[in-house]
Amino acid sequence: MARGWRPLRVLGAPGGALGALAAASPAALSAAALPPAGLPAATVGSVTVGWASAVTGGSDSSRPVADGGWLPAGPGLDLALPSAAATPSTLYAPRGVLLDPVAGRTRVIAADTGNHRLLVWPDLPDGDGADAAVVIGQPGPWSEGPQAGGRGPERGLHLPTGLTRAGDLLLVADAWNHRVLGYDAALDVEDPEPVWVLGQDDLTGVAANRGGDPDGSSLYWPFGVLWHDGWLWLADTGNRRVLGWHGLPETTGAAGIGAGRRAADVVLGQPTAHDRAENRGGEPAADSFRWPHQLAVLDGVLWVADAGNHRLLGWRLPVDGDRPADLLLGQRSPTAAFELPHVPQGPSRVRFPYAVVAAGGGLLVGDTANNRVLGWSAPPSASLPGPGVMAGTPAPEGISVASAADAVLGQRDFDRAGENRWTGVAADTLCWPYGMSAATDARHGDVLAIADSGNNRVVVWHRP
Repeated sequence: MARGWRPLRVLGAPGGALGALAAASPAALSAAALPPAGLPAATVGSVTVGWASAVTGGSDSSRPVADGGWLPAGPGLDLALPSAAATPSTLYAPRGVLLDPVAGRTRVIAADTGNHRLLVWPDLPDGDGADAAVVIGQPGPWSEGPQAGGRGPERGLHLPTGLTRAGDLLLVADAWNHRVLGYDAALDVEDPEPVWVLGQDDLTGVAANRGGDPDGSSLYWPFGVLWHDGWLWLADTGNRRVLGWHGLPETTGAAGIGAGRRAADVVLGQPTAHDRAENRGGEPAADSFRWPHQLAVLDGVLWVADAGNHRLLGWRLPVDGDRPADLLLGQRSPTAAFELPHVPQGPSRVRFPYAVVAAGGGLLVGDTANNRVLGWSAPPSASLPGPGVMAGTPAPEGISVASAADAVLGQRDFDRAGENRWTGVAADTLCWPYGMSAATDARHGDVLAIADSGNNRVVVWHRP
């Protein structure tokens, strides 16, 4: 992992300096992070955007021992929280973010999950407190609530989370409407109408699995969505599976809205497209999920954050059907789902990891319940020994256990896991990081965005 990632700007916080965080308890946040519970009770609304030169080495004893160079540009910010009410700049429990390079600039698109909308900044802002230019899913920037504040699902959202760009479409996982919506990616008008939908027959349908049993095109709490190399990958969380379509299903039906019922080409995590049991109705395995969430592709491997089993699974592409994963991260065995809070966590353990992204040739994992991001400077390799596992060799269960992380963000070292380090909100602290995105910006080089859900903000970092 290259060095020097730092936050610098604060958007959505008037005057830049803030007061004490009204943070939810760990138990409340844990409940909020898992479907189908509600959202965290914290009330920050801000977006932090930053860039600075690399800083490595030095003798400052307050610095993390293995941060990969991801440090704040200046003193930590003591944040005083604006109202949680919807405004053109505030965020409430954001669970997804997309950095979208367009014509020499990088748009920031935030899934403002608690306000049931998306906010769009047309470029990385140059200063603090910038308003979003476009609001999606609400009739205006001061409106909030599911289904566009009661207007209806045709142009509303209910807990939007995952975001991806697929050609001329911006796709959003509209989780509690059990669908994926597509918008014209130009995003140049307020309150745009969806032009595409997957998981429902039209824009009025909002029932899980269309009100019936699962099939190859129905959805139940889709939280993660990824378009990569001509494939659409979807974490169908409530059905405990990952679906893959080779090519984007074409729109059909009335007014051209709807993706029809084209079944997915690949189903991972279930024996058939009609099953939805957690871990296939048994113990965790290399071919099962509890709560699949964000997805990423790095070095020919499809990584899936299997949050409920406290691990990530990796499949070497291509994948042409249901089969066990090839790589495991976060557990020593694919049959384990070990999770123990309030103990030293180390560089190999994760608790409810909801986020994963490829960045700069390496992998970043949002270790959500440990309030940190773990980093691998190169694609994780099979080198971590476990019971019956020789370093660099497959485990007895036929899966390779990945190497330990070499960097950590949000904590002073690999062992600690407190929300905002149990000290208060600062530029380099995290509270339940829930989604991430990375891109290369024409002005600032590599950029990384973290949906810092418990702090009600999105933090954007730059690596020179």
